[in-house]
Amino acid sequence: MYDAGVGIVRSPVTVILLSIVTLGIYHLYWQYASFKELKGFSGEGIGGGLGLLFAILLGIVNIFLLPSEVGHLYAREGRAEPVTGLTGFWVLIPFVGWIIWVVKTQSRLNEFWESHGTQA
Repeated sequence: MYDAGVGIVRSPVTVILLSIVTLGIYHLYWQYASFKELKGFSGEGIGGGLGLLFAILLGIVNIFLLPSEVGHLYAREGRAEPVTGLTGFWVLIPFVGWIIWVVKTQSRLNEFWESHGTQA
């Protein structure tokens, strides 16, 4: 494992509210930061730059890719994947689907970082 550092624990509610208040700008940053932290920890994945590029040009890709990469963190340690690429289908539910997706993805990411020593 690369382990250049453990990621930041973020409140899913904060991610949602800041994304709404900033009209999506924080959501782009959150995706960038999450992909960067995932690659920094494991040495695998697309990283922040490519994650941001996908978020801007092909946002639908990250909806499936981010939970997939989070799930792979768990799988590399022999643990069950709590989220997978299929988690992206939550966004198809009108109005609340995106909220459910953010909560599921960020909560599982928080649990992973906390299990590796990050304080909430």
